[in-house]
Amino acid sequence: MRMAKQPVLTFNENGIYCPAGDFYIDPWRPVDRALITHGHSDHARWGMNRYLATDIALPVMRHRLGDITADGIAYGEVRQIGGAQVSFHPAGHVPGSAQIRVEVDGEIWVASGDYKVVDDGLSDPFEPVRCHHFITESTFGLPVFRWAEQAAVAAEINAWWAGCAAQGKTAFLGAYALGKAQRLLSMLDPDIGPILTHTATENTNRVMRDQGMTLPDTILADADLNPKDHRGAIVLAPPGALGSAWSKKFGPQETAFASGWMAVRGVRRRRAGDRGFIISDHADWDGLLSAIRATEAENIYVTHGYTDVFSRFLADSGWQAQVVPTQFEGESLDKDASE
Repeated sequence: MRMAKQPVLTFNENGIYCPAGDFYIDPWRPVDRALITHGHSDHARWGMNRYLATDIALPVMRHRLGDITADGIAYGEVRQIGGAQVSFHPAGHVPGSAQIRVEVDGEIWVASGDYKVVDDGLSDPFEPVRCHHFITESTFGLPVFRWAEQAAVAAEINAWWAGCAAQGKTAFLGAYALGKAQRLLSMLDPDIGPILTHTATENTNRVMRDQGMTLPDTILADADLNPKDHRGAIVLAPPGALGSAWSKKFGPQETAFASGWMAVRGVRRRRAGDRGFIISDHADWDGLLSAIRATEAENIYVTHGYTDVFSRFLADSGWQAQVVPTQFEGESLDKDASE
């Protein structure tokens, strides 16, 4: 009697597991060997004995996690781990983010982590990887979520900032300290005024600058900064810092959030910001479907977001799709994913 072949990747209480290589991908409990797709806290957690991530993601991970035993790997480099061949490929989510390709006996699985398919000019662009099994997020897995061109959103943000400056107000823009903040920095027009940054944002900027990434000049908005010396400024800060005692010292101000969730009117109202800009480091509806098609995979596993709706749509469209419960969070406005 022929024994059934064990899946290349399985799902258990610790996360996504590869029996042939005895490693986990983005585990949420301490394990011996962890392969990490990117540095956001729902994917890169403290407590693993050994980490493997892209050489671009690793400096931010060390900054966040402290003294860890970790190794870096270049995009496209193939590494043998036990009985599995492993390689990391650009996910386009944030700088250093990766999809992890795992091959065992000719069967190929790809764990995509978080991803977006548009080129933001900062992260290595998303690279489709052909496979038999594809693990995908669905943070914005509804047809209502369709993103505008980045240049159009940049024009909206800069016009709002210029309007605030003309009225003598400081513009506060809430965004994750890792990834989204640096993307927004590259979209801002420094001719409008000074660009100030919250400590959490600036710490991440410094790590990326030390890696050779080019970012516009910024000024740390710490306790020693006098807001009166920086009139007409925009301040980039984690969403949780907006409306705080720290922000109130800047006097008259307007607040805005930059997130895919700004596409939902109810979310905009609940956040009580003056403006909402629709921009995300996750794939929209069309991006999710184009990425899945490009893999040519027949089997799709949906890990977080609108999992039930998205997996049903995939199944009705001819894929073998199922929901896999995980502890990944996607994009949130309630906390900074880099904390």
